[in-house]
Amino acid sequence: MNVQMRHASLALALMTAFGTSQAADPAACSALTYPVTAKTAQIDDYHGTKVADPYRWLEDANSAETKQWVDAENAVTQAYLGQIPQREAIRQRLTKLWNYERYSVPSKEGGRYFYSRNDGLQNQSVLYTMKNLNDTPRMLLDPNTLAADGTVALSGVEVSPDGKLLAYGTAASGSDWNEWKVRDIETGKDLDDHIKWVKFSATAWTKDGKGFFYSRYDEPTEATKLAAVNYFQKLYFHKIGTPQSADVLVYDRPDEKEWGFGAHTTDDGKYLLITATKGTAHKYRVFIKDLSKPDAKVVPLIDNFDAAWDFIDNVGSTFYFSTDSKAPRQRIVAIDVNKASEKNWKEIVPESKDTLSNAHIIGNRLVTEYLKDARSVVRVNDLNGKLVREIALPGIGSVSGFTGKRGDTETFFSFTGFTTPTTRHEERQNQRVPPAQGRLRPEGL
Repeated sequence: MNVQMRHASLALALMTAFGTSQAADPAACSALTYPVTAKTAQIDDYHGTKVADPYRWLEDANSAETKQWVDAENAVTQAYLGQIPQREAIRQRLTKLWNYERYSVPSKEGGRYFYSRNDGLQNQSVLYTMKNLNDTPRMLLDPNTLAADGTVALSGVEVSPDGKLLAYGTAASGSDWNEWKVRDIETGKDLDDHIKWVKFSATAWTKDGKGFFYSRYDEPTEATKLAAVNYFQKLYFHKIGTPQSADVLVYDRPDEKEWGFGAHTTDDGKYLLITATKGTAHKYRVFIKDLSKPDAKVVPLIDNFDAAWDFIDNVGSTFYFSTDSKAPRQRIVAIDVNKASEKNWKEIVPESKDTLSNAHIIGNRLVTEYLKDARSVVRVNDLNGKLVREIALPGIGSVSGFTGKRGDTETFFSFTGFTTPTTRHEERQNQRVPPAQGRLRPEGL
């Protein structure tokens, strides 16, 4: 189907959907004139085979020539779309459908609760905090105000274990490059800390809240920062109140340019977990560092890329992982880091006929989420894997949430049914609490 026919079909579909015979003028459709795209004499020689690439120049998205070409293409598109009389009706209908209040599942850190809310038409959800569930929510961070033109997005948030500081990442103009800043939660003011050249990384706070681990690349040149491939990611530690130039290199692999690193600190503050990735495959190597020993080395725990190893939590030196090692539908394995050879691994929750999609340790219980017949099932096991109960969901649908810590007595989750909108629920150890929507609304809404 040629371009003109596709445009005519789109106009006909819109006309039919909105019950009107007023479609765009077919004559206008056939009169579309696209900009002439210049061809160059670019030819590549691949081991004796010559391959023409006349549009190579378009790969430079920042060149004046490419920008002019994009502007010309957009002018043709907008001129055509502007002729469709149903367009305004479509816009109004979609706006009405999108305009409803939305909340995230609450999380708890340092005695505070955190959640995000969107009033319906905000480009980005706003982060709120409360000291308790009956407290009046207070806005902590509105990412819609990060840039007047709306081109800066919130890319991540991490609250310090004491609930006093918020590390938050931003991305400008859709770039993968992130910058991280630190906000005082009580005052709502940013500190001087400013971390740059971060990509594909979150932050991991130390137990005392005095700093965090993060991964970054070396600072690129102005010419290569948006075009070159990034290699040799490095893991650093940033101490609050110091410049980025003083950050300490924790781990890197000069021999493995494609490896990336993710950091996670255990809730007891004793260990740093480093997850090494290569490409986008869900297969990881896992390294650990004993933070209680200043001179401790980073040592391997899982030293191959054979499977996924998603850290759940630890109890002392015993680490719980969800893995697809020898279990395509996932299982839970416990590894004592002092006896880490595979012969000493202990299977806690074996693979089942249902797919294990998520697992957490909350209130000294394993909360496991499964996908069964295209619906969510949530089970509670003790730390030895024995099934305690299955959480009764409001119906057939999907859940998300169930975050928390080993000492918590409550957790939150959202439920979305096939015929019901998303609701949020609070689950305590032996009690279901009614949907939490009302108690988490900002005052006056």
